[in-house]
Amino acid sequence: MLNPDENATSPNRLFIPSLVVSNFAINTLGILTALFLLDMSQTFGVSRGVMGQTNTVSSVVSIVFALAMGILSIRFTHRSLIVTGMILYSLSTLGCYFAWDINSMLLFYSFNGLALAIFVPMTNTLIGDFMKPERRAFAIGWTIAAGSLAYFIGAPLMGVLSGFGGWRLVLLGFILPFSIVGLLMIGAFVPSAKQSSAVVAADETYMKSFRNIISNRSAVGCLVGTVFRYAVFAALLFYGTAFTIERFGLSIDFASIVILIAALFYTLGSLACGSFVKRLGRKSSTVISVLLAGFFTVSYAYAPSIWLSVTLMSIAGWLDGLAASASTSLSLEQMPELRGTMMSLSYAFVGIGSAIGAAMGGLTLIFYDYEELGIVLGSMGIIAAIIFQFLTVDQEETRKRLQQH
Repeated sequence: MLNPDENATSPNRLFIPSLVVSNFAINTLGILTALFLLDMSQTFGVSRGVMGQTNTVSSVVSIVFALAMGILSIRFTHRSLIVTGMILYSLSTLGCYFAWDINSMLLFYSFNGLALAIFVPMTNTLIGDFMKPERRAFAIGWTIAAGSLAYFIGAPLMGVLSGFGGWRLVLLGFILPFSIVGLLMIGAFVPSAKQSSAVVAADETYMKSFRNIISNRSAVGCLVGTVFRYAVFAALLFYGTAFTIERFGLSIDFASIVILIAALFYTLGSLACGSFVKRLGRKSSTVISVLLAGFFTVSYAYAPSIWLSVTLMSIAGWLDGLAASASTSLSLEQMPELRGTMMSLSYAFVGIGSAIGAAMGGLTLIFYDYEELGIVLGSMGIIAAIIFQFLTVDQEETRKRLQQH
């Protein structure tokens, strides 16, 4: 079987910027429901709990369709898929703007789940297709950082814009323009599929691609490790704001600033991935970062002061960002001939990890407190580190050693 890396071509210099801009854009709709959940529930005359089911439906659709993407990534070109993802996202945004009741909102917002299930795996796959191995970790770091920058930059701007016309104006005046710009850049600067990709697609049957991945211990290790790795991040993502409010009596506005700081550090951690991978390798960077992220997730829940807790939360956010980029880079190199399928499965397992982290965190808070939540979800980092250390192999490093001999 051909190795897709052998025929690597140099993409347009705006290839990575186009992925960065579009990754920024495709994360903004999720911020809308987080910031304006109450306003949207009042618009449609439903409770906050019912309104929150928009995220549940979108997440379920995203996980299910990500599994189907393993097949579509073989059948269709990666460029056509990522363009389709951005089109669906733009349609979702426009549909949410015109939504007339909660049912129509649930329908149009579910397109966001479809878009993410297509776009995110294809972003990483295209990086693997067209970037040289030594540059991939840097590129992945930038695309993941773009997603977190959407929270750091987008949330305040959305808050200002909503003051002039509510949450619908945010859709029309901020989210939709960015999605259109991202779509245009993707269409203009993402190259077409390479010749080797077509050869692979002709040789591999759909079910055989899944069997090849499942029978590869290192690939399975990356997928399972991703579940536990993301469960660690769930502590900060889903419960960080509530923790600062309940434990230290912060206002919602100040607590939001704390989370923005953590998001900034997550961005910086993602951007640091390339340098760490260059020095330590993909596997070591993943193991170290996810292990330390687990320890710092435990520690900030026990901090006696708000300033120490925020410092530890920021460090945890930095490590979560580094772990996300490093583990994605590690997964990307597992099976070069089946990158689309591997990245689609990886995205599905991220969703599973998110659901497990949210559920375990919620159950822990029912019976205990935030210290125990930190222990439960922080321990997931130890489990993830063990899985990555003993079950995975840095395939790119292995190929380099074989070439030297």
